[in-house]
Amino acid sequence: MKKDIKEVLLTKEVIQERVMEMGQEIDRHFHGREIIIITLLDGAIVFTADLIRNLAIPLRLDCLRVSSYGDSTDPETAPRILSSLKSDVSGKHVLIVDDILDTGNTLQSVSNEVLSQKPASVHSCVFLDKPDRRENGFKADWSGFSIPDEFVVGYGLDYAGRYRQLPYVGTLKPSIYS
Repeated sequence: MKKDIKEVLLTKEVIQERVMEMGQEIDRHFHGREIIIITLLDGAIVFTADLIRNLAIPLRLDCLRVSSYGDSTDPETAPRILSSLKSDVSGKHVLIVDDILDTGNTLQSVSNEVLSQKPASVHSCVFLDKPDRRENGFKADWSGFSIPDEFVVGYGLDYAGRYRQLPYVGTLKPSIYS
């Protein structure tokens, strides 16, 4: 797998430091209030696992399966929510966690779905932000790293289901997906 990587953008150590900082920022914001974290599967699972280990506030965890990329390097124009929440979010503080914010379509769709259930508040947290790809005005409340418009893998992010287990974030050699 390492032979498929063109360049490492974020090392394991840099990622761990930023995730710890984000946990502290989120703790300060919610200051002891319980939150429901909704992680978007499959990509955000690694980030979410590390993030919740860095939170001291009370929390519950729920998951939504959303399809945005399929086996492509380009997000679908209309993300599909493939599952439903187990938690009742009505009147609760919700934090939606995703791996990457690029077009903004996935997080906008998920936020709208959650807002329709009348939570007390909805916030968002993303591991990576690609502002150059934004198609709408969606902005995450917390963002780990802003990255250039390159297709990345590792730390939960994949290409065709592979590379999620890499402890760093890197770009693939174009020959892998061309």
